[in-house]
Amino acid sequence: MRLNLKDIIHVPGAVRPFVFQLDLSDLEFSGIRPIDRPISVTGQVRNMAGALVLEGAASTTLHLVCDRCAKPFTREKVVPISTLLATELADEANDGEIVLLDGDEVDLGEVATTAFVLAMDTKNLCSEDCKGICAGCGVDLNVGVCQCRPEVDPRLAVLAKLLEDKESE
Repeated sequence: MRLNLKDIIHVPGAVRPFVFQLDLSDLEFSGIRPIDRPISVTGQVRNMAGALVLEGAASTTLHLVCDRCAKPFTREKVVPISTLLATELADEANDGEIVLLDGDEVDLGEVATTAFVLAMDTKNLCSEDCKGICAGCGVDLNVGVCQCRPEVDPRLAVLAKLLEDKESE
């Protein structure tokens, strides 16, 4: 979505609100497509003493798979969007915090997509205390106990046998 800012570029204190839906369902993260419905983007562009400040948020529900236990889960994701807009750069040292206008317009879809992609987590967990899956027996450690027998160092086998004998008494 392109937003025309012609009316507020030279009017300090002027505000241009925006609300739109953004389809990012074709984006793939870690082999899955977690976005299955349009992202809601809301915000405003404000002229603050000649500087155009874009502030808003992009929100949706993500459908993910836990990286530890491999169970599917959903999570609300709200990404803040904040950037400066300019008609031209004073120097060539643009560190990505300033978005150049195309004439009198800004491509809100591009700004929101960039913010949303950069805010995606590299690791997705169904809960902070997810225990995952046992690599040996495959038991989900969140719901059951590992069925593996612990490997005993051969040098300590005699001590392990003593412990087993004591437990069986």
